[in-house]
Amino acid sequence: MKIVILDGYCLNHGDLSWEQFNNLGEVTIYERTPYEKIVERMGDATIMITNKCNIDRDVINRLPQLKYVGVLATGYNNVDIAYAHERGVVVTNIPAYSTESVVQTVFGLITELYSGIGYHNESVKRGDWVNCTDFCYYRTGMHELCGKTIGIVGAGRIGLRVKEVAKAYGLEVLMFSKSRHAKEEGFRYVNTLTELYENSDIVSLNCPLTDGNAKMINEEALSHFKRSAIIINTARGGLVDDEALAKALNEDRILGAGLDVLSTEPPREDNPLLKAKNVVITPHVAWATIEARSRLMDVAYNNLKAFLSGKPINCV
Repeated sequence: MKIVILDGYCLNHGDLSWEQFNNLGEVTIYERTPYEKIVERMGDATIMITNKCNIDRDVINRLPQLKYVGVLATGYNNVDIAYAHERGVVVTNIPAYSTESVVQTVFGLITELYSGIGYHNESVKRGDWVNCTDFCYYRTGMHELCGKTIGIVGAGRIGLRVKEVAKAYGLEVLMFSKSRHAKEEGFRYVNTLTELYENSDIVSLNCPLTDGNAKMINEEALSHFKRSAIIINTARGGLVDDEALAKALNEDRILGAGLDVLSTEPPREDNPLLKAKNVVITPHVAWATIEARSRLMDVAYNNLKAFLSGKPINCV
C-alpha cells in the first residue's frame, strides 16, 4: 500500500512525527507539491494525504488507481467531492480538532484590540517608557470586555464555545444561525444579521464559507455596525469584502478588526487590509497550536486506518 503525503509541512514543521503512518503502508512525504507535480508524485499510489493541494477533476482522472484522499483539515473545498464520489474515491476530513485553539485566538484578537498589549509592548521596547515623564502612559484607547455585547455568527462547535468563554468574560451574547434558534438561558438568537450588527460591540465570524454568505461583511453590512464595534474573523477570509472593511476602518466607521484569515492566502501585496488602520492580522494560525496539530495528526491516521479496515469514518 503506497501512501503519498503531498504537502506535509503545513501540519508538521518537524515538531510532530509521521511515524505511525508507516504501520499502514509505504509512506512518501513531500513538504509541498505544486499542482503540476501532483500526478507525477502520486505515481501508482492509491492513498493521497493532502492539506491544500487542488485535487480537481483533471487530477482525479489522471490517477485511475486513486482510492482515498485524506484531507488534513476540516475544510475540503480544494477537492472536487462530487467527482471523487463518482469515481468511487473516498474523501475524509478532520472535524473538531481545533475548537479550543481557534477560540483562544478569537479572544486573543479581541483582547489585543481592547487592551493593546502587543502595541504597548512594542512601544516600551522602542524606549517610550524609558523616556516617559510619568510613571505610565497609554497610547491607544483601552476598553473593558465586561458588560459589552458580542454577536456570534455561527452556532457550530466553535461558535458555541466562543459563547461559553464570552460569558466568563462578562459579555452579553447574541447569536445568529440559520440552523439553530433554540431558546437557551444566558444568551439569545437574533432573527437577522442586521439585528446582530446593530446591537453588538464585537462581531465574531465563526461560520463556514458558502456560496450564500461570501463577502457577507460588505459595505451594506458595515453600515449597520456601531462606530465603536470591532470585527473578528477566524473562519474564512472569503466572508469579508477586504476593500469594504479597509475603507470602514480608515474612515473610522468601525473601531477595529482582528483577522486570522484573508480572502487570498498568502495575501497579495496590494491587499488594502495590510495597511488599514486599527487592524490586527495573523497568518491563519488559529488552528496551529501543537495540541491541535497533534490531534489532527492522530485523526488523520485513524481515518486512514478505518478506511483500510473497510469501515471508513469522517467521510465527506
